[in-house]
Amino acid sequence: MQSLWMLFASLMFSLMGVCVKLASEHYSISEILFSRGLIGMLFIVALIVLKGGTLKTPLPREHMRRGLIGVISLAMWFYSFSLLPVATATTLNYTSSIWLAAILFGAAWWRSNARFEWGMAATILLSFAGVMLLLRPSFAPEQTAAALIALCSGLISAIAYLQVRRLGQLGEPEYRVVFYFSAISAVTGLAGCLGLPGGGIPFMHAHNLTGFSLLIALSISATIGQIAMTRAYRLGNPLLTANLQYTGIVFSSILGILIWQDQLGWRGWLGTSVILIGGLLATFYNQRKARPLTTLPDTVSGRRST
Repeated sequence: MQSLWMLFASLMFSLMGVCVKLASEHYSISEILFSRGLIGMLFIVALIVLKGGTLKTPLPREHMRRGLIGVISLAMWFYSFSLLPVATATTLNYTSSIWLAAILFGAAWWRSNARFEWGMAATILLSFAGVMLLLRPSFAPEQTAAALIALCSGLISAIAYLQVRRLGQLGEPEYRVVFYFSAISAVTGLAGCLGLPGGGIPFMHAHNLTGFSLLIALSISATIGQIAMTRAYRLGNPLLTANLQYTGIVFSSILGILIWQDQLGWRGWLGTSVILIGGLLATFYNQRKARPLTTLPDTVSGRRST
């Protein structure tokens, strides 16, 4: 079930990336961030009204920390979309899986923990090799700063994903995590509109149906993807979840073919195959590691234990 949630989240984020790239021609990054947060909040409130729940949380500091780090990463990613090709910005941001493996390795080494999952980390590296084959990211010299921003967004995303997992382990439901992240996104976007040079009250300018539709679409797809991603990181192995997010590259490539008539070529299809193989190996590794080796009868309760 974890795999399905991450696959669905990857699809939603791919749709979001396309919409952000197109919407950046009509709106500033601050306006996009504000819209993403505001519509996300309204979406969660409607969900609570229909299905029940509460926004009251015993972990305000954790939500604030996760929200601020996540919003910084999101704003950097959105900004890179406006300056780089969608494929390049996506690839550099998706180095978050490599950063995540490095963070977990560093933590295991620091604590002298011999249980670091080398096999899972290897599947992530394999999948990223497929990403490089698929997209072969390149940029002009004047785009170097934007590329570094996208790369940094991947590093910060890895930290945010670990915080998402911690909130889930502490018992916070997905909708609450997403609501407070959306709230911080909205406040940050509004502050950017009002405080940056040349800014002002958001959306106080000419609009058209195309731009407005893109804004709504990217906000809804981002919110749904965030809910699915939060559940995926809460349910299981963080390295497996990080690996499966590479499928977003496959979705983005398909969208590129449909929208911009991009041609993958043999390297692209080879990269797609490597990504899918990496995901399958990660799933196999995780299931094999989780399978109990022996079972013994529990003579007291009549249940079986490992």
